Amino acid sequence: MTHAHITTWVVALILFVVAISFQAKGHEKTKMVHMLLRLFYILIIATGAWILHSMSSFPFLYIVKVIVGLWVIGTMEMILVRTAKGKNTNVLWLQFIVAFVVVLYLGFKLPFGFSFFS
Repeated sequence: MTHAHITTWVVALILFVVAISFQAKGHEKTKMVHMLLRLFYILIIATGAWILHSMSSFPFLYIVKVIVGLWVIGTMEMILVRTAKGKNTNVLWLQFIVAFVVVLYLGFKLPFGFSFFS
């Protein structure tokens, strides 16, 4: 299930970049890509919940990872919506970068993930 989770967030990141670039160009398919990205938000949450459910206990850092992961999804959505409305997104981009780095670090550092940092 870990591979499915990683695949969903990689695809979501690609869709996020595509949606941002479509919005910048005023492309007609922006709304479709945004809706597809929202579907991947749900898939990310579902696969993450499945991984968490398969564990025998819920260590504190996994709960922190869930919260930071939801923060990443929230900032992605807010960036897209505020960009479409023509509002400033500088603070949201900073939040996105910080949260994304933290969630990647936790995902790779914790024992249930891959051992890049061990």
